Parts: sequence; C-alpha cells; structure tokens
Amino acid sequence: MYTFSNRLKIFSVALIVLGLAGWLYSYSASHVTVEEVKTMLAEEASHHGGSHTEEATHAVADTHDKHGETTHAEEGAHHGDAHAEHVMHQIHNRPYAALYVAAFFFMMIALGVLAFYAIQIASQAGWSPVLFRVMEGITAYLLPGALIVLVIAIFAGDHLFVWMNADMVNPDSDKYDALVAGKSGWLNKTGFIIRALIFIGGWSLYRHFARKFSIAQDTAEDNRNFKKSFRIAAGFLVFFIYTESMMSWDWIMSVDPHWFSTLFGWYVFASMFVSGITVIALITLYLKSKGQLEFVNENHLHDVAKFMFAFSIFWTYLWFSQFMLIWYSNIPEEVTYFVTRFADYKLPFLGMVVMNFVFPILMLMNADYKRVPWFVVMAGLVILAGHYIDIFNMIMPATVGDRWFIGIPEISSILLFAGLFIFVVFTALTKAPLLVKRYPFRKESEEFHY
Repeated sequence: MYTFSNRLKIFSVALIVLGLAGWLYSYSASHVTVEEVKTMLAEEASHHGGSHTEEATHAVADTHDKHGETTHAEEGAHHGDAHAEHVMHQIHNRPYAALYVAAFFFMMIALGVLAFYAIQIASQAGWSPVLFRVMEGITAYLLPGALIVLVIAIFAGDHLFVWMNADMVNPDSDKYDALVAGKSGWLNKTGFIIRALIFIGGWSLYRHFARKFSIAQDTAEDNRNFKKSFRIAAGFLVFFIYTESMMSWDWIMSVDPHWFSTLFGWYVFASMFVSGITVIALITLYLKSKGQLEFVNENHLHDVAKFMFAFSIFWTYLWFSQFMLIWYSNIPEEVTYFVTRFADYKLPFLGMVVMNFVFPILMLMNADYKRVPWFVVMAGLVILAGHYIDIFNMIMPATVGDRWFIGIPEISSILLFAGLFIFVVFTALTKAPLLVKRYPFRKESEEFHY
C-alpha cells in the first residue's frame, strides 16, 4: 500500500494556503473605482504620446459650446466615462476569471483521465492495467473539482458569463442583447445548473462504480466484476462524448455568447485528453522515483509518451481546422473570436501552439526519448503549461479583454488548485494497492514489452 508522505502532504497544504491567500489579496486589490481607472488610463495615455493627448484635449476643450449645447468635449467626456467603467469591470473580473481557468484546468485533467481509463477497459487493453490505480487516484479529483467549477461559475455570475445578467434579455434595458435573448432558452442559469448536475452526476457515478468493481475484482473468484466494468465503460463513453461537448459549450464557449464553433467540443476534448495522459505519466514517474510501481517498465512509459505525442498532434489538427475554416470563410460573427486574440493575446495565443505542437514534436518524435524519464517529465511540464494557456486564451479575452497578465491572481489560483489536486489524488492512492490483483490482463501488462 502506498503511504502519502508527510512532506508531500505539507507541501500540498502549503500550496493551498499560499494560493488562497494570494487570490484573496488579488480579489481585494481588484476593487478599483472609476476615478482610479481614469487616473490609470491617463497615465497609460501619457506613456503613449502624452503631448499629443494634451494637445487633443485642449483642442476639444476650446470647442466647448458656451450655450450649454452638447459639444465634442462633452461627448468625449461621456465616452471616456463609459470606457473607464468598462475597464473597471474588466479589472473586477480578473480574479474570478483566473480562479475559473485554474479550477477548470485541473478538473479537466481528472475528466480526461476518466475517459482514458474507460477506453482502456472498454477496449480490453493489455498494456495498461498496471497503471489503473494511478488513473483511479487521479479521477478521485473529478467530483470535488467539477463541483468547485460549478460553484465558481454560479458565484461569479456575469463576471464570467455575461448572459447571466438579466438586463441582457430584458427588452426595456439599455443592455438588451437580441442575440443573447435568442439563446436564452439554453443559456439561462436554471438550465445551466441542471445540465451541470447531470454531467457531474453521470461522470461521478461511473467513476464510483468503476472503482468499486476494480477493487472488488482484487478478491473475487471469477470475472463478473471485470465484465461489469466492461459494460459500464462502454455505456459511459457514449454518455461522455455527448456531455463533454455540452459541457464545453456551457462552461467555456458561452463566455463568448455571440460566437460558436461546431468543432469546439472536440477541441476541448483533445486538450483535456492530452493533459490527463501527461499527468498519468508524471505521477507514475514520481511514484517510481519513490520506489513504488516496480512493475511499471520503460515500455509502459513509452506507450504513455506515445499517447502524449499522438494527442498533441490531434489537438493541433483540431486547432488548425477550427482556425483555418473560420479564417477562410471570414464571416464577421465567427472571425471576431480570432481577431480579438490576435489583437490582444498574440503572445499566449501563438505561444501555446509552439508549446502544444512544436515542442512535443521535437521532444517526443524519437522513440528512444519516450523511454527517458527526465525527457518525458520535461516535455510533460511544457505540455501542461501550454494547455493551461490554451484554457486561459479561451476564457480571458471575453472577461478581462486587454487587461490580462500572468500575475498574482493567475499564479495564486494555479497554486491553490495544484495543492488541492495533489492532496486529493495522493490521498486516494493510499486507499488501495497500486497494482490490480485479479484483473484478467494483469500478467500481460506486467510482462509488456516490444
């Protein structure tokens, strides 16, 4: 049985405390007023050609109408007030968005591993049973992680999801949006919560019974539990492919309610799948470094690294397909998604393509490199960072606009959920032996080699 070391436990708790403290600080610091934002914008303007700004201001002021009619100066002041208020809301949104990005990222890792685990069982794979308990440990984070994502979404409200603002579907409001109102049959808070509970409930039920049958098979005298695992895995995969797509529409794509992509569900799936497989590799290598999983050999590592490589290519294919089709058709309602990201997020947007495609190609194409632990760890860390930035690029442009930065809110949120993820996963690993005992393909998996 694996023992959760005190050092790692203290480390995970320290990450949680440090992350929570940092996020609370960033949350309090984000509550700026309109006047403070105006001062900040004036300082920014002065850095981008102050003399020109002053000349323009004096020129507009000189045109002021002495009879009190609406003047260019008044119109400019009104526009300035509206812009300052918009920027203020973006600054207020940033702590919520940073927390949500990190929460979703770690939740999707657990969900990706659950799907990968179900595929191994449904396909009756012979190489992977020695890694099943690692996968089961990672999926323990799914239920708390998904509930946290849901709570953040509800608590943040229109800080993340503008369609949650009741004024957007109220024809009498100056914030009324006909397009959002047209989607209100789907995009409403009640439907959002009900669908989320169905998603989370279905995923968690499968995880519960899969784990139950897996442990029961250890002491069983026949293969009935294995057969049950096979049947529910096949059923879960059908449920998963539908609910994962709808989840991606609700939890990510709806932050941009004017935009949609028919590839988006697959795109998010590719990101969660490769991230989950990467975490399987990293945790496996960590446990081996501590003297555990002695039955896992370099051939198992090679296969996991092959999946990391293959699904990095798959993610790139979907990224390019989505981008190329929208760019080529050049429909205003669609292309605005990429225009925003090229305008304000060019570095993270193009950088994550390098991290998620170019880097894995260079690192993992060679078969020998896939068997070198430190090489796989280095590639894995870059892949995880790249897919965090991928989620960052999905959420931030619609919530904080050009007010983004990788700073205290983002780093604190990562630390918070990384600590929670480590604590939950490694606690789950202590609950059962790290090797399945009576699984039909156990022997084949232990002796797996090329």
